[in-house]
Amino acid sequence: MKLKLTDTAIIGLLGGTGKVAQMCDVSPAAVSAWKTRGIPSDKYMILGARIEKESHGLVTRKDLFPNNFWLLWPEMLEKTNAFGLQQEEDIE
Repeated sequence: MKLKLTDTAIIGLLGGTGKVAQMCDVSPAAVSAWKTRGIPSDKYMILGARIEKESHGLVTRKDLFPNNFWLLWPEMLEKTNAFGLQQEEDIE
């Protein structure tokens, strides 16, 4: 089951309005507005890895960007070979 957080909860998770404003290089007033208007998608890109880390993986970048996460973070694509998926634990 994936955890779904509101934008207000995400801002709180990341340390509050002031800290998120610093992370995104915007004013605290802008971040306060996101609580009702929503976090802009370009700011989600900036915050994605931090949200994943602070939620201890309960909200991942794949959850935030299910249709295009691989464009932003290509290293997150599962690697395949001629024999199918190759998991890290299979490599010796």
